[in-house]
Amino acid sequence: MKDHQVQVRVRYSETDQMGVVYHGNYIPYFEIGRVEWLRNKGVSYKVMEENGIALPIVSMNINYKKSARYDDLLTVHTRFKSQTSVKIDFDCAIYNEAQELLTTAEFVLVFVSLKTGRPVAPPDYILDLLKTID
Repeated sequence: MKDHQVQVRVRYSETDQMGVVYHGNYIPYFEIGRVEWLRNKGVSYKVMEENGIALPIVSMNINYKKSARYDDLLTVHTRFKSQTSVKIDFDCAIYNEAQELLTTAEFVLVFVSLKTGRPVAPPDYILDLLKTID
């Protein structure tokens, strides 16, 4: 499956005085979505790093449609979009409990060797996983 969903509750520390989520706090929500997407597919980000591979963001585009607020239960939707020789792309969206679309995002990440800091091809187990996604 290309899609995965995970829920996150907005904490008080993530909001401003009006109880609205600060715009920079959406990025960690999306990270939770991507990490859990991988975990759901049997890939541990921790194990990937222990094996010398990191997956930093090289590009992101975020569109804010509506505000998330303190104590909202958010659903982060993460969808695999594509993969090239060293990059992987995701489309993401965040909804509130009323199923209102709050934020959309596109992320491009690159597989990087922790030893050299240079882009590398994804490990075979990642390539095998991506081949099975419909």
